[in-house]
Parts: sequence; structure tokens; C-alpha cells
Amino acid sequence: MANEVTLLDFWPSPFGMRVRIALAEKGIKYEYKDEDLRNKSPLLLKMNPVHKKIPVLIHNGKPICESLIAVQYIDEVWSDRSPLLPSDPYQRSQARFWADFVDKKIYDAGRKVWTTKGEEQEAGKKEFLDALKLLEEQLGDKPYFGGDNIGYVDVSLVPFYSWFKAYETFGNINIEKECPKFIAWAKRCLQKESVSKSLPDQDKVYGFIVEMRKKIGLE
Repeated sequence: MANEVTLLDFWPSPFGMRVRIALAEKGIKYEYKDEDLRNKSPLLLKMNPVHKKIPVLIHNGKPICESLIAVQYIDEVWSDRSPLLPSDPYQRSQARFWADFVDKKIYDAGRKVWTTKGEEQEAGKKEFLDALKLLEEQLGDKPYFGGDNIGYVDVSLVPFYSWFKAYETFGNINIEKECPKFIAWAKRCLQKESVSKSLPDQDKVYGFIVEMRKKIGLE
């Protein structure tokens, strides 16, 4: 069977970056389509009629929506190389738990850091740093959350590193000072080509967020 793979994405999206990393880890060639989210393509609306959001992985004409579901799908379909989820059911459940934690905590708290001011921003900064410190505890002395190799939690989390310049600048925080082990882990991930080629430059993301802040009246 032919493997026709397309990714509908938006370049600064950490959720899209997850799918990019997973495809790169598996060595899958695919067509990349960058969406204009203010003018969504008919293909995106057709492939994700429920949420109308990116990323959407399209495999042989069939859509897989939601980034973590897409990463799991990639891991299951191309199971013969670079496994992302552990084979042990309990370890697999824990990886899913922490990836879900990233979805619930890192994105929302990080968003508060760059979209709010005053007390709300301070609360967001505390929530963000507390979540990173909890993740540092989970990492322990392992090189990656997946152990000796990059895994499901690493793939779900490292995309947010591309937003760190914005979090630090607008939140006036030094993440490396607060969470040195976390930053060392992120830099270790970036030594992998699958990660470095999938993540945009922090300065480019920062420029995008400056424009977003202007649109919501913060600049």
C-alpha cells in the first residue's frame, strides 16, 4: 500500500511540531501544508470538520486529528522503528498521563505569561514554573523522559521550548535559572536532527508572538 502522508499545520504551533518530530523520528517523508488560520483551506475544513484546527495528519486520504492522537497513530503505524511509547502497559499509561499534563498545564500557563498582565500574569508565571519543576522531578537523572532515547513525553513537551524566549521576555523570568535541568534536557533534545529541524527558531516565534500581542492590545 502506498504511504501518502500530508500534514496540515501552522509553523509556530507547538502541537504541529509534535507531529513533525514524530514523523522525522520515524523517517517518514510527507507533504507539509502551512495553513492560514484566518482563512482556513477547504481541505482543513473537510479533514477536521469538528474542531477545524491544525494539526491534521492525513494518511492515504484519512485524517487523524489532535496532536497526541496523531503521534500515537504514527508510532503504531510505523512500529518497526524508533518506538515513542513504551511497550510495557503501565509505563505507556504513565507516558500518556504526563503528555496530558503538558497539554493541560504548559500550554495554558504559558499562554497566561504572554497574554496577561498584573496579578493574572504572576499567577500564570508561578503555575508555569511549578509545572516545569514537577516535570524536572519526573525526568530525574534520565537523559530523556523516554529513558535513553527520545519518547512520547519528550515529543509532546519539547516544542514549547521554541516559545521560551517569549515566555521569558514578556514574563520577565529566567527559566534556566529556575529550571536548569529542564533547559539542559531541552538542549539535549535539540541535538537530535528530528527535533532541531522540526522546531522554528525562538526569535522567529518571538516575532510572531509580538504581532499576536499587538492584535490583542498588549503592545
